Amino acid sequence: MIAVVMAGGLGSRMRPLTYTIPKPLLPIGEKPILEIILQKLKTAGFGKVFITTNYQSELVRSYFGRGARFGVELEYTEESEALGTAGPLFLLKGRIAEPFLVMNCDVLTKLDLGALYRFHLEKGADMTVAAACYDVQVPYGVLELDGDSVKGVVEKPRTSHLVLAGMYVLNPEILGMREPVKTDVPDLIRALVAGGKRVAFYEVKEPWIDVGRMADYERATNEFRKWEESQ
Repeated sequence: MIAVVMAGGLGSRMRPLTYTIPKPLLPIGEKPILEIILQKLKTAGFGKVFITTNYQSELVRSYFGRGARFGVELEYTEESEALGTAGPLFLLKGRIAEPFLVMNCDVLTKLDLGALYRFHLEKGADMTVAAACYDVQVPYGVLELDGDSVKGVVEKPRTSHLVLAGMYVLNPEILGMREPVKTDVPDLIRALVAGGKRVAFYEVKEPWIDVGRMADYERATNEFRKWEESQ
């Protein structure tokens, strides 16, 4: 099975750490986050992994090489300019001929990635999106109105939403949809839906952390240590 890890972002929300270290090499415990992801992919049965690179790509390539010491075969792409969260995928046109998993390099999860991949195949979808439940709480009392009259107050209501979890499975035909231009994942999903393609979703019920900000990084370090201790 084939996977793609999106590792070309600038990591601007993680500065000052990423001024000198690219986000894929930021340590979670004793290992870089990308190494943790590669180990998880290997365990799930993914033997070949493409890594999309841009910012400080030479450091990423130097550390991971061809993947021999991680038990997977690695290949790389490099963006000459920032192509967004989905655009780098189109650099892989002609290099992948089977459904493949895509994962952001800043996602930690206990999700079985093999189960996500099998779900995609079983559903016959063109793209499957992993979605995690995200709670939002309003920190104030919210008015219930009828015209200009107040009918009640709901104190600090909480709502739940399914959000993109940074993991997807795509069919290889999608890579021929467009040239490598700046494209974000929501743009890709909208284009597929508008074109009559089937986009399925797979709910992530396992622990999941998007390590996109400094506060998330600190939480991820603590949570990952607990995950390892519980194994």
